[in-house]
Amino acid sequence: MKLGLINSAFAQAGKGTEFGILETQRIGFDTVDIFADPLDIDAAERKLIKGTADKCGLPIMSICCVAVGLVDFNPSVQRFSVDRVKKYLDLCKEFEAENLLLVIGEYIWEQQVIPPPEQWKTAVQNTREVGKHARSLGLEIAIELEPFKLSLVNSVDTMLRFLDDVDLPETVRANCDISHLHLVRAPFEDVQRLKGRISHVHLSDCDGKVHGDLPPGRGITPIKEYLEQIQKTGFDRTVSIELEYAPHPDRIVEWVEEAYAKTDEIMRALGCRS
Repeated sequence: MKLGLINSAFAQAGKGTEFGILETQRIGFDTVDIFADPLDIDAAERKLIKGTADKCGLPIMSICCVAVGLVDFNPSVQRFSVDRVKKYLDLCKEFEAENLLLVIGEYIWEQQVIPPPEQWKTAVQNTREVGKHARSLGLEIAIELEPFKLSLVNSVDTMLRFLDDVDLPETVRANCDISHLHLVRAPFEDVQRLKGRISHVHLSDCDGKVHGDLPPGRGITPIKEYLEQIQKTGFDRTVSIELEYAPHPDRIVEWVEEAYAKTDEIMRALGCRS
């Protein structure tokens, strides 16, 4: 497996694009994931991202997209969101990425007012539409399993059901987020149910109670055990470290270095770092 970093770790600490990618390469990562909205960045920023990554020899594996509007009850919002996700996919193609990491959102109003099956149906239909665009570009969409009570996809069961309902098995696949699996108390063996359907992996730690995105070793997530199960599925692509909102932004480089060292240690112990 390759070890990557989502560049939001540096961006949220107020560091520039070029700084973050250069540090990602210096620390020793194999790849980089990009958190950038194609509707918010200009041509110069796009050129900077791709040019710096190429200069560093860091393939861009994934672009992260939060698109909760895909399940909004307003048709106009849905149309905008579908078009926005397609623009993300076009950016993936431009950056030569493998997949778009997609967060589809939550049930509104505590699953009241709008029947949950209707919101699920909306999510499936809109994801299928953007999935067809991804397929036309030779890309994959990796659906993120979110650890929140009202997230549409918040367990291995709902992930499998969602992928089956979208029914684009070679294109719309799963993101396996290790700390999220721990937060929803997914048994280790549940990972095997995703065999052949994992497109991308996120790795971080947490306190076992709330979403954290901490460096490994700062929480209680059984990272090695989950990663071992992922390895057993035959997955041999990219594991990307996800670090969000570091408590000391001025020490973000140390935060990332710590996460890299701990993760590299785990991966080498499992014999899965290529």
